[in-house]
Amino acid sequence: MSQHTLTLLRFTYKKLKEKLTVSDSKKLFHEQFPYVIPGLYKRIVDEMLVELNLLNHQKEFAQDNLFCVGLTETFEELTKGYKPEEHLDLLFESLCSSTNFEAKEIKVISQKYQKEFEEKSSNDILKTLKEKSTSKLYPSRMLNLGIYKIISNSTDFIGGNESETNKKISDIFEKLNLSTNKAEKDIGIYKSTISKMEQAKELIEELKIKEKKKEEKQ
Repeated sequence: MSQHTLTLLRFTYKKLKEKLTVSDSKKLFHEQFPYVIPGLYKRIVDEMLVELNLLNHQKEFAQDNLFCVGLTETFEELTKGYKPEEHLDLLFESLCSSTNFEAKEIKVISQKYQKEFEEKSSNDILKTLKEKSTSKLYPSRMLNLGIYKIISNSTDFIGGNESETNKKISDIFEKLNLSTNKAEKDIGIYKSTISKMEQAKELIEELKIKEKKKEEKQ
């Protein structure tokens, strides 16, 4: 039996016995994903791993549909441009399994749930969310971003004024009995992170072009 298999079995047994620490999750993650993560995405992956691990320690937390949407959609958005692209499925699976989540199940739930809200207005979405939320929603960042992703794709939000859109989103969070301040903060940081990553990617491309021109002149 290989050392890799023994390590996985050891962590699997520990998962059955107790909650994994952040350190445990990181060790298991690197066992399952034995590749170098590009610097631009390293912090994103590390933050998501820590966040998922900590969520699993919260007694009130439950893996609901909105959490699944938030996790899959933010992962996809924040890893745009990741190379090699064929590593992304394993990266997501490793993030999930090393923190006691099931990647395939989460993806299926996310896709199915998002289809329910296609071609709907924000009012219709709010009504459906309230009907389906039979229990108190656990206010995690992933849940907030899941709601944001669904609402921002509604028929009356696409192409709308940003300030009006933000006001409507805050109103919806309030009607769902969720903290508007936390939601605004989570969404703001998420948007800022995407913007900074886009700028960083553009800068990297510019440097590559300059380096190529420099080599051609030599």
